[in-house]
Amino acid sequence: MQGQPDTFRDAHLAAIVNHSSDAIVSKDLNGIVMSWNAAAERLFDIPAADMIGNSIRRIIPADRQGEEDAILARVRGGELVPKFETMRLRADGTLIPVAITVSPIRDAEGTIIGASKIANDLREQATLRAELLQSRQRFEALANNIPQLAWMADREGWLFWYNQRWYDYTGTTLDEMQGWGWRAVHHPDHVDRVVEHVQRSWDTGEPWTDTFPLRGKDGDYRWFLTQAQPLRDDNGEVILWCGTNTDITEERETNERIRLLMNEVNHRSRNIMATIQAIIQRTVGDSDPDLVDALTRRISALSANQDLLTSGNWIGVTVADIAQSQILHVSDISEGRVEFDGPDDVKLKPAAAEALGLAIHELATNAAKYGALSNAKGRVALRWRVEERDGAAMLDLEWRERDGPPVVSPTRSGFGTTIIKRNPAMAMRAQVTLDYAPDGVVWRVLAPADVLATAASKEALQTGD
Repeated sequence: MQGQPDTFRDAHLAAIVNHSSDAIVSKDLNGIVMSWNAAAERLFDIPAADMIGNSIRRIIPADRQGEEDAILARVRGGELVPKFETMRLRADGTLIPVAITVSPIRDAEGTIIGASKIANDLREQATLRAELLQSRQRFEALANNIPQLAWMADREGWLFWYNQRWYDYTGTTLDEMQGWGWRAVHHPDHVDRVVEHVQRSWDTGEPWTDTFPLRGKDGDYRWFLTQAQPLRDDNGEVILWCGTNTDITEERETNERIRLLMNEVNHRSRNIMATIQAIIQRTVGDSDPDLVDALTRRISALSANQDLLTSGNWIGVTVADIAQSQILHVSDISEGRVEFDGPDDVKLKPAAAEALGLAIHELATNAAKYGALSNAKGRVALRWRVEERDGAAMLDLEWRERDGPPVVSPTRSGFGTTIIKRNPAMAMRAQVTLDYAPDGVVWRVLAPADVLATAASKEALQTGD
């Protein structure tokens, strides 16, 4: 009766060992295998019959035999060998990674008679580690070889990582830069503005774009364009921020040189136009004052267009600025007799802007002499829209006069008609109509959207503004 519980316990223990997913092996103090469970057979591909009674050193690589000497020495001293990672051999000589724990085995009197070894298969973990290491190496190679300075911050905006280019440029360390330490390399004239802007993005989760100078390790400042995007989880919550700083110092300097050159060109062209005006006045003089006036006005209109294009770096000019600039030469728009109706952000490319400016100037001059602006109650409405026509975006612009003197169609077409009709038609590839309606002149331009110089026109098209 007394042996029954021991028998049950032994059987229960044997079942646990044999059905364990870990390799469980016992050996004597000389390293001779005494037991070898089913998991050990699967892991090392060696049957128990081939291992029991033989040395455990069969599965230990030649360059790791010293491990077994150290393990046996520690077991003889009664020590538990905590889990450690190493390599072992399968039957075909293949190396496999394992994690091993070794415990002393004692007899009934407490004498150490052997050791119990548990081996965990680490092949899957090793594969994952290798993939993770490769992924990390690729990320570091990419992050450290892009031309930008790069960084990452947590959801609250605490910066915890920079790429190597950041450290190379600033000469700083992570300890100095983490969190809000980056403020130390910002220019004192800009840092408060930058902090305010970036905090707004941290708080709202909106992407951040800004331009500011950063101090290099040589003490000099260079200008950078900074952009940061939030990375969100499946629920849309921000989990971290990824940002880059792109050096735009040369670009800014180049743009400044171009601006200075354009201002110089514009200044010289204005001098040339002034010289041409003087030549016209001296050549024609009082013999044809109308001709002198017409030429002078048109040269002034061209000069005004040049000023607008130069101030816009010759990228483009808004329709609103063109119209107001040209009409101011002939009428005080503050009186409210000229109505402007159109999006403020619709820009025209230089060639289209020049053609439109001269045309509006000619229309305004004619309106002041003969049309709606020649009496006390006449009015002019200038309207422009970006609209879709037959699947294509079009610029639709209209000049309409009302309440002026009765309109009389001209009996001949002069240079003014060329400026109003043919010039915009060619420069803007537009359909241009000029109607001398009895109740007021109506001039209309319908041009393809590729004369526009800004993507803002797309917003106007979508909103219907």
